[in-house]
Amino acid sequence: MTKSLMELSAEIIAAQAQHQTMTPEVLAEGLKAVYQTLQELHQTDQAALSSDPDGQNGLAYLRQHPLESIQRHQVICLESGKAYKLLSNRHLALYGLTPREYKKKWGIPQTMPLSSRALTQRRRKLAKEMGMGSQLAEWRAKRKAEKAG
Repeated sequence: MTKSLMELSAEIIAAQAQHQTMTPEVLAEGLKAVYQTLQELHQTDQAALSSDPDGQNGLAYLRQHPLESIQRHQVICLESGKAYKLLSNRHLALYGLTPREYKKKWGIPQTMPLSSRALTQRRRKLAKEMGMGSQLAEWRAKRKAEKAG
């Protein structure tokens, strides 16, 4: 159940009153100011929703600029318009695509991961800490020596 703007305003002012002494006049003024601010934000939000109810304008923009769909904390799927931390093979299979086909379709470089930048950075850091790069280099050298010898 959603709370009314008045209930939200009262909770905000009550939280402030717990941390500082406030006179009844200051409480009343604060309540009015918070309520007006929340009402303005709500009206702005409603106007944005009515002009773009399904987020289609944003999706259309991302489809024209696909590299912007890969963001800091999320990746917007250009097929469904939903946000994920990672576009998995399984998700793309729902649209009959492999990651390679998805990247080709939308003009995303093949070397770019289909995960949020934060997740990619976290994985890169973890791989370096575990020494995966040096292990891979050793394995490749060993394999090359076996094939040559």
